[in-house]
Amino acid sequence: MAQFIQELKRTHSCGALRGANVGEEVVLYGWVATRRDHGGVMFVDLRDREGITQIVFNPEINDKIHELAKVLRSEYVLGIKGKVERRPEGMQNSKLPTGEIEIKVSEFELFNSAKTPPFPIEDEIDVNEDLRLKYRYLDLRRPKMQKNLKVRHQVMQATRKYLDHQGFLEIETPMLAKSTPEGARDYLVPSRIYPGKFFALPQSPQLFKQLLMVSGMERYMQITKCFRDEDLRADRQPEFTQIDLEMSFVSREDVISIMEGLVKEIWKAGAGIDLKMPFPRLSYQESIARYGLDAPDTRFDLELQEITEVFKNTQFKVFANVVAKGGIIKAIKIEKGADFSRSEIDELEKQTAIYGAKGMAWIKVLPNEWQSPIVKFFSDDEKKLLESKLSMKEGNLVVFCADKPKVVNDALGNLREFLGTKLNLIDASQLNFVWVVDFPMFDYDEAEKRHVAVHHPFTSAKPEDLSLLDLEPLKAKADAYDLVLNGNEIGGGSIRIHSMEVQKKVFKLLGIEEEEAREKFGFLLEALDFGAPPHGGIAFGLDRIVMLLTRTDSIRDVIAFPKTQKAVCPMTEAPSEVAAKQLLELGIKLNKQN
Repeated sequence: MAQFIQELKRTHSCGALRGANVGEEVVLYGWVATRRDHGGVMFVDLRDREGITQIVFNPEINDKIHELAKVLRSEYVLGIKGKVERRPEGMQNSKLPTGEIEIKVSEFELFNSAKTPPFPIEDEIDVNEDLRLKYRYLDLRRPKMQKNLKVRHQVMQATRKYLDHQGFLEIETPMLAKSTPEGARDYLVPSRIYPGKFFALPQSPQLFKQLLMVSGMERYMQITKCFRDEDLRADRQPEFTQIDLEMSFVSREDVISIMEGLVKEIWKAGAGIDLKMPFPRLSYQESIARYGLDAPDTRFDLELQEITEVFKNTQFKVFANVVAKGGIIKAIKIEKGADFSRSEIDELEKQTAIYGAKGMAWIKVLPNEWQSPIVKFFSDDEKKLLESKLSMKEGNLVVFCADKPKVVNDALGNLREFLGTKLNLIDASQLNFVWVVDFPMFDYDEAEKRHVAVHHPFTSAKPEDLSLLDLEPLKAKADAYDLVLNGNEIGGGSIRIHSMEVQKKVFKLLGIEEEEAREKFGFLLEALDFGAPPHGGIAFGLDRIVMLLTRTDSIRDVIAFPKTQKAVCPMTEAPSEVAAKQLLELGIKLNKQN
């Protein structure tokens, strides 16, 4: 094995050479992707992050070099020197950008050998994700993964460039902060210097970016890590990346306008797509009414329809009990759903059960009858009203949920998206952006008997709804906005509270008494009392944006070193135990349970 020889200087990447380079002498570096020995002449596909070039070891050109090259195997690292030649007629590869040329090797240096990898270094592999993450440095050699990270880089560069032109300052905020209630559990960092006290890793830079507005920075941005110790879920990461922004002296319309410009630049840089502006808008109420969810996929119809009024006087006890308790009844009409088998209908019911529905009623519209376990309980008037309300026709399948509004909307909203995939109703090439606005400021938690913030405690009510905070807080709308793409929330933000008195009022509505507010948020409240400007902002999920740009199925495929679904790193084996000495220094004693 040779040492790295400086005289062999790279002239091109493995994806750069074309027919116009024929006749040039070049030097390439890379990894052996494949090796094919054709009984004398040896062909090697040399790979780097920019592509693949075919190189040829021919004994007629240099017998010694050809003999030495016989040691080459998959993932060996080498540098080669040779002449660019056009491939023979009929031997060109139209699938490769470099497919019309090859390099006749005159010199090479073997920089390193390699063990046989645990899986092939190629895109179309069927391998367990945990194994890929254990050998992530090998997984990242695959062209698809390198392309994903390149797109991520392009998005970050486009973001910085656009926001710089818009007058934003990139300002870092602390990673070691105070633990404050922001919706999820904090990751805590014990302090050695102050035993028994802890820093928290930030769930977001929310409070710091608001303080920067009080500081007169006017426009702040940061591409930053955030940390949330949340319950495990398929596509969650304990650490994730936000494009974080805040602006002074702005309205909702200002924020939306500037952010649409940012998203346009991101899609141009990451996918070469020129988006049309402005994006449509949906109120929260309309989104829930039509789609059941506040992050709807609007690429297909199959909308929810409320039919509570049809059954307001029904004798069907299940529906009657729901209506009497203030619940609602909604339906989805599936045009050709009458062909569904009973097992397929059972599958739909299982989907609604995931989201809390206690059951799902259904009707098949057949040539001369309605087939259903429940239709016998309907009066003739109810049947006529239902048929008219839903425009029911032969071949339809209608499915119903009746329960509390949240249960019905969650169950049918998610069932709608399941059906969109199952019935191939979604055009994957479409990009349907939509702003969801006019969220309620609060929900009411029946279990805890208190209001909870729909976004976060620092969100302002719309100016015309501020007076409702005193008398009817549940009617107040938040000056908030989420950007949704194809059913994925990719960003969310709001105009913030800039008055200390209003902030204290909101804390009280949320059950945070003055003493607790002072203890946890005293620095913010004091800052607001020193002349805070009106301000607002937004945060975009960078990982999710890149996932959508690259059309991958998981955010783990666009993060260099992600954790698994169980929040562990198979490569480094983190989290791991630490030495007893370290724990002693921190004043921590573990209570190990069997």
